[in-house]
Amino acid sequence: MANTDPIADYLTRIRNAQQAGHRIVEIPSSKMKRGITEILYDQGYILKYKFADDEGIQGTIKIALKYKPGTKDPVIKKLGRISRPGLRKYSGAEDLPRIINGYGIGIVSTSKGLMTNKQAAQEHIGGELVCYVY
Repeated sequence: MANTDPIADYLTRIRNAQQAGHRIVEIPSSKMKRGITEILYDQGYILKYKFADDEGIQGTIKIALKYKPGTKDPVIKKLGRISRPGLRKYSGAEDLPRIINGYGIGIVSTSKGLMTNKQAAQEHIGGELVCYVY
């Protein structure tokens, strides 16, 4: 079956791995998924990641999930898709949403690449609202 929304699949794989208590999740790679992974790492939501490029095929992303010290509670409480193939959501620089009153992040696809909603607001550029994390 063809996957019509690879970003939703990426987010679901992370959610499912956390629910099952896995330490590492492996996801098929793409440029957008690599960008989201780097943002999650920079913002402290994942422990580490590795891009494995296989010859001839798209490669994979290995993500080491992060849990709160001494517990099995994942650092990522909620992970959701905003814009999807059936209903794209765009926002101008002034109208970018605040996720959980500024505690979470929104990932925005802009003309300058993927960035958080806070970075996009600072640079005064809008774009497609990809997903949110908190």
